[in-house]
Amino acid sequence: MLLQAEGIRMNCTMDDMNLIQQAQRHHLVVRELGEEIDLEIGHGDDDPSFATTPVMVGPPQEHSAEDNDEVKNMMASSQLSNEEQDTSKTQPVKRKKKVVKRWREEWADTYKWAYVDVKEGTARIFCSVCREYGRKHRRNPYGNEGSRNMQMSALEEHNNSLLHKEALRLQMASKDKIVVDKTIYVKALMSKTAGSIVEAVLKRDPHEVEFIQSVQEAVHALERVIAKNSHYVNIMERLLEPERMLVFRVPWVDDRGETHVNRGFRVHFNQALGPCRGGIRFHPSMNLSIGKFLGFEQTLKNALSPYRLGGAAGGSDFDPKGKSDNEIMRFCQSFMNEIYRYLGPEKDLPSEEMGVGTREMGYLFGQYRRLAGHFQGNFTGPTIFWSGSSLRTEATGYGLVFFAQLMLADMNKEIKGLRCAVSGSGKITMHVLEKLIAYGALPITVSDSKGYLVDEDGFDYMKISFLRDIKAQQRSLRDYSKTYARSKYYDEAKPWSERCDIAFPCAYQNEIDQCDAVNLVNSGCRILIEGSNMPSTPEAVDILKKANVLIAPAMAAGAGGVVAGELELNHECNLINWSPEDFQSKLQEAMKQIYQRALKAASDFGYQKDSPEALVHGAVISAFLTIARAMSDQGCV
Repeated sequence: MLLQAEGIRMNCTMDDMNLIQQAQRHHLVVRELGEEIDLEIGHGDDDPSFATTPVMVGPPQEHSAEDNDEVKNMMASSQLSNEEQDTSKTQPVKRKKKVVKRWREEWADTYKWAYVDVKEGTARIFCSVCREYGRKHRRNPYGNEGSRNMQMSALEEHNNSLLHKEALRLQMASKDKIVVDKTIYVKALMSKTAGSIVEAVLKRDPHEVEFIQSVQEAVHALERVIAKNSHYVNIMERLLEPERMLVFRVPWVDDRGETHVNRGFRVHFNQALGPCRGGIRFHPSMNLSIGKFLGFEQTLKNALSPYRLGGAAGGSDFDPKGKSDNEIMRFCQSFMNEIYRYLGPEKDLPSEEMGVGTREMGYLFGQYRRLAGHFQGNFTGPTIFWSGSSLRTEATGYGLVFFAQLMLADMNKEIKGLRCAVSGSGKITMHVLEKLIAYGALPITVSDSKGYLVDEDGFDYMKISFLRDIKAQQRSLRDYSKTYARSKYYDEAKPWSERCDIAFPCAYQNEIDQCDAVNLVNSGCRILIEGSNMPSTPEAVDILKKANVLIAPAMAAGAGGVVAGELELNHECNLINWSPEDFQSKLQEAMKQIYQRALKAASDFGYQKDSPEALVHGAVISAFLTIARAMSDQGCV
């Protein structure tokens, strides 16, 4: 803290003085939630005369009315006469100023940037090092230098004035600067007709970023189809508007008796081919845009499968992490109270998605049975009132590996011995690892929300069992590296820079950005199998295509879950006893049909088999034509 010359009266407290000084020295740029914030160091920090130079240099950025008054007072106090400045230099505070200089240099090095995130419903600014806000720092700006009292004083001053108090002031002074906006990447389309479809969606739902991205990818794949038959434009416009969108509140009571309210969603996107099937996702980021994007992708995925099914999706912004079984049960029952009227074997049967597993599906089905008053049909989830098919959770992960085998077979290659980078650490990821090991491949990575784990020796069945135990106990993947010395966990990183032949993104949408795509190409990846819906940003897709990386789209490669759900439903209705061997055989046959349908549709519209666009565009074309024929036959629906 800089000491001013004696006799100068300050109109604000010393804390506020520090606050304004830091506002002038560090220009806080607030972007979207989760992005980094640069704390740009102003002039003078690297100047040798820093110890004798007033900190208040340059005009402030933007302040509220009260802040402007404080700034004026500070600027007035800084305009000292030469005699007064000389007098201040003679004060015995040089040592303290040097300490402040060293501290600020270390602080500038340690806390160069921060980030914005939501904590308990409030946007806050967190330190990038300690990942905390407020007075919860674990790192001392002094390190081990100075006395204990000096260290504690410096730490307290940092907590009070350097970052968090300034962040709070900026949030209070200009709340409008914290805007959750995401840029929309609009691809250039060759056809004006196709462009008009995207333009209409942008006008109707300009803030639904995920849905718009999904629509753009589909329209881009359908350009040649639309060019041949303009009738499909009208069908596409109808297809892009969901048949039904349910948005509702979900009140529930926690174990302490406190009431909470979350928002629930269920989107019946299209039922031209049959009753809806689609997942339920419980995740804090869940919103209507994601629900529509998932429903649209599921509609195309179901149309590409061997079964005549419609598409749906839904969920809630409820976070099951850290909740007790009773809290999750009460939430699931409240959620089902709102949507049970729209569910049933001939209407909509939900399935598992992110944040929803055996426990959640059991609670949901139990409440549905009570409210509906019958036991007709059941939700597609594991171990819920059936015993024949035991591979429901494995189906999606196994199907991804089966699809990769089909692609490699056309290239006269085998999956045995290939290095595979896999993201995520959920059910799909674990089953991908299992099947890769069974076929002799070398899976080397998994990841979570904090970073990724790489094991150069590759995973085996024993290591997968250990990973499952870690996740079941809600521990960090970092604990794995404590047991296996050849492994390493990297914080705040993704696995796409590791040397690999095949990549399996199985975590979340848009997990592969432009930089990740470059890393994948440089790491030797030549095939990307999409385990999660829309795992790559549009910019990343462009880079992968230019590098001739073959992409297996999620709507084709990830259709194993759809196949398993229908096989299980047929088992329940027809009492057919599927053995695991029969089940895998039928799954492989279904994946082969999907693969061939996508390639045939691509070939019919001029895409070469070895083109990186063949499977991506072929899958969309085949699915769309199937839905379009049904919608045309049924009239204006």
